[in-house]
Amino acid sequence: MGLVFRGVLVAGAVFLSFAYRAYQQLSLTPRVPKNIEFFEYWGPPGGDPYGDGLNVDPFNISYPSAVIERLRLKLNDVPELTPPLENTAFEYGFNSERLEEIVKYWRTDYLDRWSEREAYLNKFQHYKTKIQGLDIHFIRSKSNEVKNPKRIVPLLMLHGWPGSVREFYDIIPMLAELTDDKQYVFDVIVPSLPGYGWSQGATRPGMSASKVAVLMKNLMARLGYRRFYVQGGDWGAIIANLMAILFEDDILGIHSNMCSGSASPLTIAKLILSSLVPSYFAEQQSFGHFYAYWERIPEMIRESGHMHLHATKPDTIGVALEDNPIGLLAYILEKFSTWTNLANRSLKDGGLEKYFSLDALLDNVMIYYLTNSITTSQRLYAETFNLAELSKQYINIPTKSPAACAKFRYELFHYPDWILKEHFTNLLQSNHYDDGGHFAAMQLPDVLYNDIVQFVNRLYVR
Repeated sequence: MGLVFRGVLVAGAVFLSFAYRAYQQLSLTPRVPKNIEFFEYWGPPGGDPYGDGLNVDPFNISYPSAVIERLRLKLNDVPELTPPLENTAFEYGFNSERLEEIVKYWRTDYLDRWSEREAYLNKFQHYKTKIQGLDIHFIRSKSNEVKNPKRIVPLLMLHGWPGSVREFYDIIPMLAELTDDKQYVFDVIVPSLPGYGWSQGATRPGMSASKVAVLMKNLMARLGYRRFYVQGGDWGAIIANLMAILFEDDILGIHSNMCSGSASPLTIAKLILSSLVPSYFAEQQSFGHFYAYWERIPEMIRESGHMHLHATKPDTIGVALEDNPIGLLAYILEKFSTWTNLANRSLKDGGLEKYFSLDALLDNVMIYYLTNSITTSQRLYAETFNLAELSKQYINIPTKSPAACAKFRYELFHYPDWILKEHFTNLLQSNHYDDGGHFAAMQLPDVLYNDIVQFVNRLYVR
């Protein structure tokens, strides 16, 4: 073992020691709150926090033709877009030449078939119910072939930003129907997060991810489930994780395609040390996903500018995007390009149609546009990434809920299993995939489906 290597280990050990002592001295020992407020009211002023009722009402997506024609007029009024720099693609953001192509498709081919797209969005059963003063929208799908309740497995699926329930349209039928690879069917419940799509946004400050976790627990209780599985990516992964922490005994299992470990000083120190000598610390299959740690940090900074805007001034950027379909399109679809694979930045078309159809991408943009939910969706960042909420340190609370992590190669960031196991103390499954990015349910639904079923098969007892 060389002197340099030994020096690194010694320095790392010293650093870890000091970090751990500091961690202890600061008494950073977060605990799950004992009195979770299940009736906290988020609706219009003057409402009754105990007056929700138990109604679950069918909901149909329907917009008058005047709304669609108004959108078409806006798409006709394309501003004079600044041309891209010479020999650039998506390196500076959404390429304006590609933007003009997609806007034309949206204005003509897509909107000409809006009745067809609207019918497609209505292909599943949609519902609304009032939870804690808010109208919450959700999709519910389960097979009629299976009557035995022991063979029906409840699964809550949670989306993130800038996604929507549309991300799950290809995977829902696979999960809800009886297939040879499982002895059960899933009762699939896919809500729009509060402030997203057709779910009402909070009217007062404080609707953080942990509060959304409580609201989602109430939704599942409304539908008759005390215990259930939960799956998610992006915000969905964060909220699912919080549910596994806050309601540990009621989560049958958590499946995530964006698993996060503890954020304690000791964990961060371990990550830094392990990045120097990964072969001593991590499983071989994770090398291509997690290590090149130092290269990933500047990429994370480059791809997270939206987080700073949303966490500090969500309403300001919201003004720029509300009722501005072209700006909204560029802002949202740029994420579907780069977050699917950073290499897409060097492609003139952004690589958008490698995995996604333009119809699918525009369905998602339409949800934000038609519901005018871009500002309320962005507020989730400000409500979660603030000192009051972060001081609760939920992420540093371990959970023993059964857990599974699906690691897609081009996700923006990964944690190695030995770090994840500090938080997910019952990590039963961790699969690494050589393809896939941030929007796994929409990009590779077959792969994500198989990963979910593999996990639930481990736990399912008829």
